[in-house]
Amino acid sequence: MIAHRVLLAAGILAAVMLGSLPAIAADWKPFTQAEFSAAQKDGKPILVDIFAPWCPTCRAQKPILEELTAKPEFKDLVVLVVDFDHQTDDVRALKAQQQSTLIVYKGAEEIVRTVGETNPGNIEALLKSAL
Repeated sequence: MIAHRVLLAAGILAAVMLGSLPAIAADWKPFTQAEFSAAQKDGKPILVDIFAPWCPTCRAQKPILEELTAKPEFKDLVVLVVDFDHQTDDVRALKAQQQSTLIVYKGAEEIVRTVGETNPGNIEALLKSAL
């Protein structure tokens, strides 16, 4: 019995180290038009997070988003992060007026967007709308 548990634990550890277990959290990536287009083409649920490092609202949103997107229910969500100050062409293309903008897509269709939202329940509902 003990040998079986040791082998099972070793197998799980090896799988984790080799990355062969299924994803249990959302996939966070820097925003690029190529990543965005690929996720849209694949019909994936997408969250575009437009942030600025100096923005207090963005800093309040980040731990909420990290906690929520770590939940297994959001494992298929693609989170694309746009730097408001340095990716101005992307910000304009997304028609965002300011930082702390969260935009949810289901494939190519924009479902909802919000600016300045920091209520965890509202943000969770926003993310669920993409699923």
